[in-house]
Amino acid sequence: MKKIILFISSTLLMSLILNGQEGKPSVKVFTNFNYDISAKENENAFKEFEIKRSYLGYLYKIDDNFSAKITFDVGANSSGSAYTAFLKIASLKWKTSDKLTLNFGMVGTKNFKFMENSWGRRYIEKSAQDKYKWASAADAGVTADYKISNTMSLDIQILNGEGYKKAQSQNGLFRGGLGLTYTMNNNLKLRLHQDISPRSSYGDMNASQTITTAAIAYSTENMTIGAEIDKMGNINNEIDSDQEMASLYGSYKISNKYTIFARHDDASETNEEGSCTIYGIERKMAKGIKIALNMQSWEDSTEGIETKNTLFLNLEYKF
Repeated sequence: MKKIILFISSTLLMSLILNGQEGKPSVKVFTNFNYDISAKENENAFKEFEIKRSYLGYLYKIDDNFSAKITFDVGANSSGSAYTAFLKIASLKWKTSDKLTLNFGMVGTKNFKFMENSWGRRYIEKSAQDKYKWASAADAGVTADYKISNTMSLDIQILNGEGYKKAQSQNGLFRGGLGLTYTMNNNLKLRLHQDISPRSSYGDMNASQTITTAAIAYSTENMTIGAEIDKMGNINNEIDSDQEMASLYGSYKISNKYTIFARHDDASETNEEGSCTIYGIERKMAKGIKIALNMQSWEDSTEGIETKNTLFLNLEYKF
């Protein structure tokens, strides 16, 4: 059945691209070369060329109020030997008024989009909640964005909760979210978000899982600084089980073509039990093409385990 759905969706996508007059096709590819520089002399350094992900999409404007979007996510499996295509986005957008916008179908989630945009380098690494699998980038459901004022907006989402790569669970419990974004001025933005996964059992040791996020982003013409703090409570609906993590990131544009950047994730209080550091330099080659030379380090919280350092050359091209 999944193969049939994928075939139909692919055929529909190609038909829209060939026949649409108000549509816009898009392609985005993430690829890299990496080399493990922390390998010892008697070990083979892990090194490879990777095409981690490709996005194939199409946006079609129906009229001034309605538009449709479809995006396929094609990524390598865990062994890197084959690629699998997932229907990531298949949504209908309805702009009901100047203040309210609704999205139906397989939609982009609100959990970490603010932080992903602030970090700005998805082709190098996912944002924290995505990287450590606290939430999914897309899911089946409905989202609503409401503009309260020129400086404040509210967003709500009701989702299946399993993400776009898994089917809905037999329990049929929805996952909800409520977010508030405040734009203090053209440079400073603040974000609060609460994610709730209801419990399926009602014993004394069960409770709804929550993820609370506070984030800030400051940007100027040449500089961007961002930070987020995330706390997960009642993990897997088990009471009194908590995890926390934080992520800091920044970049500085040193010329029209070159930007230096850095990021640090503290995931020592999560199942990952460690911290990740990324730093490097990015070059804009042409419109839609970026390349970045960067070092990525993982430091395990367990004593006696050496830090793993990997040199990456990442490339993003889109059109």
